[in-house]
Amino acid sequence: MATQETVESKYVYDFAEGNKDLKDLLGGKGANLAEMTNLGLPVPPGFTITTEACQAYLSTGREPDGLAGQIEAHLESLERQMGRRLGDPDDPLLVSVRSGAKFSMPGMMETVLNVGLNDRSVIGLSTQAGGNDRFAWDSYRRLIQMFGKTVCEVPGEEFEHALDDAKHAKGTRNDLDLDADDLRGLVDAYKKIFAKHTGREFPQEPREQLDLAIRAVFESWNAERAILYRRQERIPADLGTAVNVVSMVFGNLGPDSGTGVAFTRDPGSGAQGIYGDYLANAQGEDVVAGIRNTVPLQELEQLDKNSYDELLGIMARLEEHYKDLCDIEFTIERGKLWMLQTRVGKRTAAAAFVIAGQLVDEGLIDLDEALHRVNGAQLAQLMFPRFQLDHDFQPVARGIGASPGAASGKVVFTSARAVELAAEGESVILVRRETNPDDLTGMIAAKGILTSRGGKTSHAAVVARGMGKTCVSGADELEVNVPAKRFTVGGHTVGEGDVVSIDGTTGKVYLGEVPVMPSEVVQYFEGSLDPAHIDNPLVRAVHRIMTHADAARRLRVRTNADTGADAARARRFGAEGIGLCRTEHMFLGDRRELVERLILAAGEREREDALAALLPLQRADFVEIFREMDGLPVTVRLIDPPLHEFLPPLEQLAVNVAVAQERGEDVAKEEALLSAVRRMHEENPMLGLRGVRLGLVIPGLFAMQVRAIAEAAVAVTRDGGTACPEIMVPLVGAVQELETVRAEAEKIIAEVVGDSGVEVLIGTMIEVPRAALTAGQIAEAAEFFSFGTNDLTQMAWGFSRDDVEGAFFWRYLELGIFGISPFESIDADGVGRLVRIAAEEGRAARPGLKLGVCGEHGGDPDSVHFFHAVGLDYVSCSPFRVPVARLEAGRAAISTTGSDSR
Repeated sequence: MATQETVESKYVYDFAEGNKDLKDLLGGKGANLAEMTNLGLPVPPGFTITTEACQAYLSTGREPDGLAGQIEAHLESLERQMGRRLGDPDDPLLVSVRSGAKFSMPGMMETVLNVGLNDRSVIGLSTQAGGNDRFAWDSYRRLIQMFGKTVCEVPGEEFEHALDDAKHAKGTRNDLDLDADDLRGLVDAYKKIFAKHTGREFPQEPREQLDLAIRAVFESWNAERAILYRRQERIPADLGTAVNVVSMVFGNLGPDSGTGVAFTRDPGSGAQGIYGDYLANAQGEDVVAGIRNTVPLQELEQLDKNSYDELLGIMARLEEHYKDLCDIEFTIERGKLWMLQTRVGKRTAAAAFVIAGQLVDEGLIDLDEALHRVNGAQLAQLMFPRFQLDHDFQPVARGIGASPGAASGKVVFTSARAVELAAEGESVILVRRETNPDDLTGMIAAKGILTSRGGKTSHAAVVARGMGKTCVSGADELEVNVPAKRFTVGGHTVGEGDVVSIDGTTGKVYLGEVPVMPSEVVQYFEGSLDPAHIDNPLVRAVHRIMTHADAARRLRVRTNADTGADAARARRFGAEGIGLCRTEHMFLGDRRELVERLILAAGEREREDALAALLPLQRADFVEIFREMDGLPVTVRLIDPPLHEFLPPLEQLAVNVAVAQERGEDVAKEEALLSAVRRMHEENPMLGLRGVRLGLVIPGLFAMQVRAIAEAAVAVTRDGGTACPEIMVPLVGAVQELETVRAEAEKIIAEVVGDSGVEVLIGTMIEVPRAALTAGQIAEAAEFFSFGTNDLTQMAWGFSRDDVEGAFFWRYLELGIFGISPFESIDADGVGRLVRIAAEEGRAARPGLKLGVCGEHGGDPDSVHFFHAVGLDYVSCSPFRVPVARLEAGRAAISTTGSDSR
């Protein structure tokens, strides 16, 4: 028991004690720093404070017992290792304090560099650096700026304004032109800003700086932007962040020093090569913040060939070790290379597929692992359109294609305006000099992001890639004036509300809206591109992985389709049948009047006339669909509309009658209609006379549809085709309802089918909670179940779907009550439990019962995994989502192997 207590109370780990498999405890950054240390790579010494310490701090509001002592012990060990003491006025040890959660959250939490500097040790740092006063005072101003903003919530723009003032006074736009005296004055200005906003002097005690910085990193886990990012990326809220305390190495010591970010492959396209950014005489935050434009990593070869060659060797070693694209941060201090971070790199959807295929070819992973490393959300991104540039569209600027895609929209210059216009249904492009973590809300709202500064590793680029947003960064021809809400380029002035188009692949920027064309991935799925004869690595990779997914999956994938055209497209996309054909959609438009006549029929004759008129129309609909789905199952849901969709609006009808009466017009017919509509009016039509209830109340309605289905199936069969109809009775809550409908349907089917060989299954939609709870009884009268998870979610939660999503879901998401809308991804604990109960009890009563799902969840990646685990036979979704469901069904089948693809 004592040993267990010791393990549980260990909150601090030296880098040499960890490894890459301890991400839950040490966070991604700490685990990978430990892994690189153990590989013998040049990592500055340091230690990691665990996520458990963060969780304890956030739950109690204070540091857990024992943490302070463990930090002190590891700090003393670090001081002995480095031969320097934190804050020593003559030879100071400085450290960085960095966040590091299990999953990468770029820019969302806090970092403080140069901790340990004060008015005395800044002189010692200068001596330590060979009398480099400029370096020492530059490091000190950076500490005050980062510490003030991060730890004490001093407005960051005040420090930026002071820096701009100093450069203006110097007559320069480059902070490298500021000398030691300029920076010493800037430190004084920063101190005054700090004191004005905090009511105290900048702390001079190094250990106080360290402790406050650690707490600030803990607290940044619950910062608004971090919460928003976790919600966007579906990262659990209870993980907490680790804190890494690392001895400082300096890239801002002069031209022989610098900092950079490298990728072992292109995170935009997946192509192999040398990709990254380097910035001489800078600290790491300068690169990701986009404050100065970087140079391509290849230029490091001319600047420092020894460090360049060593870096390439380390990159190759890390990629082989991690068996994946690696994202690397490094610093060069006077010709000495230091590795500050590595992680499995974020990549675009295209790069994810291409890299997975490359790694299979190189023998580093197998096809199962390749399938695990991509996902349906990425595949959906690849199916978005791209710009069609065969017209006379000339770019006005070109930056770095940081995150692919084609995006057009109205220009906005602030996140608040982006959110405001997006809420009004507008497409917007967020334009900034550079983004920072506070811009996250605007980045989420925007269709695309355009910056005049930064590179492929800037904040804008990394976050946009993670979210699948189109991004062009470093378009330095743009003169962006945020206060004036405009930018200028090439003699053009673009103001807020003007439309621009950005290409995240080429980095080109266009004025106005550029037309789009289908992606090559969509063309492949539709059969117009043959992967065996196309020189496109992305299409080949998609084909290869999709082929493996289809071979691996157990779940079949059908489509929701109401027309022959939809059915044909879905079949080209790989659909294996129709899981939901909604017959009420066939009664809209010109046919609405016939349905209205049927519902409002005053007697049997009127009703029969209306049904007789509808029968041939219905039959023709089904013939078209059965022909397109030749040989594949087609599940036809009998009519299931809320009545109000087919009746004149009560309020408008009443107004029309009153106006006509005032004019003295003959309104006998309209009054009769008004009386009928009032009689049938429902306060809550979604829970009223619809589905099976409508079929039982209006004699002949379901019978007409069953006859149309059976006659269409026979006609297609006699023409040489194969029709496989499945009749689905909607909204059943009691087995007696289904038995009544089934008895009538079987008589009609027997009469129509005869010896044609057509087989017709009869089943039901499980969308009422009572049906799920009495599934054992209902299965005795049903040959299949199809879960209508839209209505099942609506009724289980007591939500009116048409009302609640706009009314209060935003607040539920904001409060964390929902991680995601239950209409978007299945509520596994509640609605999912109903599905599981119905599946188990239904099959217990009828072994071999066919089970499927036809709600919106059928195309949601996370929901597909749930339906696989529950044991359903198929999912059904919109035609465009069929490839996504196929891919996720394959991933679900091999989900017991591989790593998290987040």
